[in-house]
Amino acid sequence: MSALETLAAVNGNIGAIGYGLAAIGPGIGVGIIFGNGVQAIARQPEASGLIRQNMLLGFAVVEALALIGFVVPFILPKG
Repeated sequence: MSALETLAAVNGNIGAIGYGLAAIGPGIGVGIIFGNGVQAIARQPEASGLIRQNMLLGFAVVEALALIGFVVPFILPKG
């Protein structure tokens, strides 16, 4: 059996693998947001309210991106 036949024989939903790879980006993004947010609060404690507000807003945007990446494979038609 050649490699092309083996590749053609793979069946199932590749969307799960795609979402697993797509979840890496938001995971890194959340780590960067909170890591830099904690550093900023440590450097300027008097601005902690504004920093925390912006940090949580950024977190919400990144998590929305992760949820969109989770939903899209289920919405797109299987070809």
